[in-house]
Amino acid sequence: MTSSTLLETPATAADHDCARAPRSLAGLTRDGLAAALLEIGAPERELRMRTAQLWHWIYHRGAASFDDMLNVSKVLRAQLAERFTLARPQIVTEQVSTDGTRKWLIRLAPSRESDRPAEVECVYIPDVDRGTLCVSSQVGCTLTCSFCHTGTQKFVRNLTAQEIISQLIIARDRIGDFPGLVPQDGKGSNSGSRLVTNIVFMGMGEPLYNLDSVVDAVSVLSDGDGLSLSRRRITVSTAGVVPKLPELGEKTGAMLAISLHAVRDDLRNTLVPLNKKYPIAALLQACRDYPGASNARRITFEYVMLKGINDSPADARELVRLLKGIPAKINLIPFNPWPETAYECSDDAVIEKFSDIVFNAGYASPVRTPRGRDILAACGQLKSETEKLRARALLAAGD
Repeated sequence: MTSSTLLETPATAADHDCARAPRSLAGLTRDGLAAALLEIGAPERELRMRTAQLWHWIYHRGAASFDDMLNVSKVLRAQLAERFTLARPQIVTEQVSTDGTRKWLIRLAPSRESDRPAEVECVYIPDVDRGTLCVSSQVGCTLTCSFCHTGTQKFVRNLTAQEIISQLIIARDRIGDFPGLVPQDGKGSNSGSRLVTNIVFMGMGEPLYNLDSVVDAVSVLSDGDGLSLSRRRITVSTAGVVPKLPELGEKTGAMLAISLHAVRDDLRNTLVPLNKKYPIAALLQACRDYPGASNARRITFEYVMLKGINDSPADARELVRLLKGIPAKINLIPFNPWPETAYECSDDAVIEKFSDIVFNAGYASPVRTPRGRDILAACGQLKSETEKLRARALLAAGD
C-alpha cells in the first residue's frame, strides 16, 4: 500500500534563521572537517588524527551527536558541540511505494545565493541483490528535456557536495544502514548487510553542470574509511555535456550513463535540447574517448521508450550502428507518465522487438522495470511539489 508521511511543517520566516544556526559537519569533505577543527583551535599536530576520528564517527558509524564519539576527548566534544552540529537536512515528506521504493522530499538550509530554503527529492530503490539510491545534484534542472517531469521545474541552484552526501546519510538513517543503528522509521532492522549498495546521480539536475560538487561528493561516498561505496557502484548520468566528460572520468572514476533517447539529431533536439549544442556525433566520440571505458566498465546508454516517437525497428538498428566500437550496454526505459505530459509509453510488444534487435547485435539491452510509479518516483518523474505540500499543510493547520 502506498503511504505518505508529512515529517516537517512548511517553511516559514523562522526557517530563514537556520542561516545563522551552527553549521553541520555531516557531509563535509576531509578538508572541510580539518578546517572546522582548526576553527576551534585543535592543534595542527593532531589534525590528521582528529579528522580521521570525526570521519569514522560521521560516515562509518552514522553518529548524530558528538556525545556518541567515545574515543574523542570530552573537552573536544564540548568544543565541537558549541560551534557545530551533526544535523541532517530536514525531511518534509517520505512516501513509500507499493513496491518498497521510498521517496524523500528534503528541505535544505538557505544558501548564500538565497535566504529561502530549497527542496530536492531523492529515491531509494530496494532490490533482491542491491539497494540503489538516486540522488539529486541541482535544485530543479538546467535542462528542459521534453519527456522529463523534472525538466519542467525551474532551475534554482546547484547543490553543494555536502548537500549531495547528506542525501545518502539521510537514507541510511531512515532505513538503518549504519552499523548498530535502528531504522528511524521503526520498520525492521539491519541484519548486517549493506542496504544502500549503489548510488546513481539520476535525480534532479544535470550533474555535469555541477561537476565540482559531484567530484567532491564521489570522493566522500567512495572513501574506504567511511561510506565506502565502490566507484564502480557509483554512476553519473548526463544528457551529454561533452566538454565535461573527460574531467568526470579522470577525477571520479565513476561509471557513466548517457541519456540518449534518440538516434537522429532532429528528434533529439526536441527530446533533449542540449543536443543542439552537443549533437549525437560529438557526444558519441566523447564516449569513445571516455577515460577508463572498457568491456569491464561499459557505458550505459539510457533510452526511454516513447510510443510512435523513437521505438521503431529502424531506430533500434540505427542505435546499434551508432554505438559500434563503444563498450556499451543499453537500458530501455518504459516511459513513466506524469501529469500533463504529451507522451505515451511504447507497447510491450514494441519494446520487446526493439530489445531483441539490440540484443542480437551483441549488446545487453535490459528493459528497466518501473519502480515507484505510484509515488512519482520512477525515472523522469521527480519534481519537488513544494508549493502544493505547503498549501496542504497550511490548510490542515487552519482546520
